[in-house]
Amino acid sequence: MRTRDRVSELLLQGAATATELGQILGLSPAGVRRHLDAMQADGFVECRERLERGPRGRGRPAREFLLTAAARETLPHTYDGLASSALRWIADHGGPAEVAAFAAAQVEGLEERCKAAMAEAGSDPLARAEALARALTAEGYAAGATAIATGGQLCQHHCPVAHVAAEFSQLCEAETQVISRLVGTHVQRLATIANGDGVCTTHIPATHHVSAPGQTGARPSRQRIVR
Repeated sequence: MRTRDRVSELLLQGAATATELGQILGLSPAGVRRHLDAMQADGFVECRERLERGPRGRGRPAREFLLTAAARETLPHTYDGLASSALRWIADHGGPAEVAAFAAAQVEGLEERCKAAMAEAGSDPLARAEALARALTAEGYAAGATAIATGGQLCQHHCPVAHVAAEFSQLCEAETQVISRLVGTHVQRLATIANGDGVCTTHIPATHHVSAPGQTGARPSRQRIVR
């Protein structure tokens, strides 16, 4: 185990000073501080003055280190397992319809945030898809929108609930309905990460546009990716 991992393991048990960590690890306080400084720069530990009980001796108060919330997020967890168990319980007691209702409720907040981010996108589905891609990227989906011959494609390169959605497709279906409402047209899911594909791909069919006064011919297609 790397020294940094051993420091994290010890701090998981509670705050400690560099001297205390060094005694356990068999390192000098200065050696431990080098690791603590690097972890602090990465946002994984924070430092504070230790509260002393009773009279305090001369000199500066001891400084102790503790893990941040960001560090705890990198530790192994069972969130996916817990979410899957909860949805199995809902399915057993309420049936597939209740799972679908739960999935729809879960994406309501995402839809509202994306809708606000797309307020200036206009009515063109492809323009709205580009704005939606930016909004989804801000939500952690690493999304991009591309114009193709038959319309457009919205690609999501990350899915925060992929492991759970692999068992409960209602999560993907609820998300697809949100995309359809936000871009303002029927869409079709072509691939999903939950189904083993490398990316979630949603097809947005082309729509016919009436040329504005002074314009002739078909509207030129856009060939750019928005990330």
